[in-house]
Amino acid sequence: DFHERKEVHMGKFMKPGRVVLVLSGRYAGKKAVIVRNYDEGSNDRPYGHALVAGVARYPLKVTKAMGKKRMKKRSRIKTFFKVTNYNHMMPTRYSVDVPIDKNVV
Repeated sequence: DFHERKEVHMGKFMKPGRVVLVLSGRYAGKKAVIVRNYDEGSNDRPYGHALVAGVARYPLKVTKAMGKKRMKKRSRIKTFFKVTNYNHMMPTRYSVDVPIDKNVV
């Protein structure tokens, strides 16, 4: 039949190591990496979500004229960990091959 619909299954692309952009909340617009994914959800969160680790504050530009103390302060990176709903993050085409210890997570 012409109008018969085929069921289309999307592949699981939200996997550990995938680089995503956080879309909402305190870290909106920040890049993060999926550490652990929960596609079917859990008892307390009945929706697809993932634990992400990202960069909250990126390092600033450093010039030759700056002192050591100022260079050290501007080179600092602030990180974050957050459990995020899949609807509130946008996957990129990039993924990182960082070994993630499952026992710690």
